Amino acid sequence: MSTVLVVDDDPHIVRTLEIMLRGDGHEVVTAASGEEALERLRHRSVDIALVDLQLPGISGTELLRRLRDEHRDVETVIVTAHGSIETAVEAMKEGAFDYLTKPFSPDQVRHRLRQIERVRQLQREVAGLRRRVADLPFEGGFATQSPATLHLLELAREVASSDATVLITGESGTGKTLLARLVHAASTRQQGPFVTVDCTSFQESLLESELFGHMRGAFTGAVSDKAGKVETAEGGTLFLDEVGEVPLHLQGKLLRLVEDRAYERLGDPTPRSVDARILAASNRDLEEMVRDKAFREDLFYRLSVVDLAIPPLRKRPEDILLLARDFVAAYSRSHDRRVTGWEQEVERSLIRYPWPGNVRELAHTLERAVLLCPGRTIRMEHLPTRLAGAQATSETGEELLPLVEIEEQQIRKALALGLPLEETARQLGIDPSTLWRKRKKYGI
Repeated sequence: MSTVLVVDDDPHIVRTLEIMLRGDGHEVVTAASGEEALERLRHRSVDIALVDLQLPGISGTELLRRLRDEHRDVETVIVTAHGSIETAVEAMKEGAFDYLTKPFSPDQVRHRLRQIERVRQLQREVAGLRRRVADLPFEGGFATQSPATLHLLELAREVASSDATVLITGESGTGKTLLARLVHAASTRQQGPFVTVDCTSFQESLLESELFGHMRGAFTGAVSDKAGKVETAEGGTLFLDEVGEVPLHLQGKLLRLVEDRAYERLGDPTPRSVDARILAASNRDLEEMVRDKAFREDLFYRLSVVDLAIPPLRKRPEDILLLARDFVAAYSRSHDRRVTGWEQEVERSLIRYPWPGNVRELAHTLERAVLLCPGRTIRMEHLPTRLAGAQATSETGEELLPLVEIEEQQIRKALALGLPLEETARQLGIDPSTLWRKRKKYGI
């Protein structure tokens, strides 16, 4: 049975549906307006929503959009007294599962609910099969307990099967290249090549040749024809790493590639085309670069059809120990060591250190510790001095964290436990509505 939210300003209809649904074994939540419905959803989750289009305050259509954006697991059935094809089509475009026309019979409602429950059951079975055959390898490749990062991975899954251009942003060391590889691995192009162009690794004069290739004699030293990275990505994915470093004079040619999949080799005016998906990444603020006229606005918008922003490690403290355990186990195997854990002081240092180098810095730190550790337990002397310094500073009180940062960290840790919202709020000593506002404030 499902939990059903009924949203209608007619108390007679609400009462009738409530009696019928409870009699069928469903749990029922009711609301007389869109605003009240959203408030109800802050305190509990539901499976299905029956939403009247004509509501006081925000309309049923606007509520449908909010449910689609903020409560993506809720299937919505629109209820309308007008029954026009246009109304139904618009509702379906906004994400409604189906619609009912007033007056409706109990059997019509039951039929819609059975359809939704059957679809949800099939979706669960498909998801289970996909996990077993590793069809979508995100969880295994990108370990996280962070709600924000899990939402990011869900979005990445959804866009992986398309050919949409994706821009991955985040600080150095957060895993942008890993996420790009996972998107490629879950795409229909997974059998094709994954070609990376590190835009920081080439001198400005050589980057164009590296990208597009050149003809013999195109410049001094071009003694033979050479295919560029774009050409070698045929049938697969071209990943432009640190695309913010591409000089302005090349950005126009890059725009043509992104828009038309067309390019020219250096020294050859013959137009060429390529069938490749384009992913890009940057640790720079490209919007700020656009404002500073350092990056083309049209190129930015073409690259960021889908924008996946990876949070820095300091914003996902619930992931630090999870990743640390994985790294210790992996490096113990690869270096033939027997390390299985760490002292409590080490754990405190790992949690308190801000990790400016993000996951990459954490990985290098744990690899060093495994190599230096002669036994099974990592101690403080096996960590770099900067971590020991951070621990000492924290304990002596010379450097205090802002209260808002402490609050955010505690909320993230509590949410990572996976408890119901009400229980999480109780353990934090706040109301569920306060917890919801805090999550919205910190983008969790």
